Amino acid sequence: MPGIELVFLDLGNVLAFHDDDVLFRRLSGYGGDPPEVIRERLSALWDPLNRGTLAGDQLRRAVSQASGATTVMDAETFFEVWTCYFRLHQEVLPMVETLLGRVQLALISNTNEIQWRFLQPQLPLLERFSALVLSHELGLAKPDPELFRTALRRVGRPAAACAFFDDIPAFVDAARALGIQAEVFTTAANFRVQLARLGLAL
Repeated sequence: MPGIELVFLDLGNVLAFHDDDVLFRRLSGYGGDPPEVIRERLSALWDPLNRGTLAGDQLRRAVSQASGATTVMDAETFFEVWTCYFRLHQEVLPMVETLLGRVQLALISNTNEIQWRFLQPQLPLLERFSALVLSHELGLAKPDPELFRTALRRVGRPAAACAFFDDIPAFVDAARALGIQAEVFTTAANFRVQLARLGLAL
């Protein structure tokens, strides 16, 4: 097995947790429809918003409508609601800091402009990453293999020399299909074990 030269990390539920139930409850409080109904309605929006084809005022209207509301949230309220369910993964961030300088780091994230604008300032370590590969900027979203190919081109490393951590097994499988040494991220403790198996003991 080649030595790992670069580690790709996911953003959601790796560097920052997102509790979707918190979002659905907040939207229910705004529009009045049950959280489980809102969850189902939003399921159709995730792919276009990750690809950046649903954004800005159009996204704000779509989410307001999904909540059951007859009015559209103002931009300030929407920003607060649409980002309310994130919190940083404080246990894993020091581990990532430890990797800096030992291997290159890069981000591959399915995200959207508003949530990225909210999270990026809270994660200054991203300034030291070799690449930030964001779905909404590229019009590509995991598990599309072209997103991973784009990431590999940007970092200039062969797939076999790269590791990838994501909490979604289907995304891990897509990376493995290209030869990346990918692992399903579960907990900070298991992340430590996985890194050690890859020759990156902390």
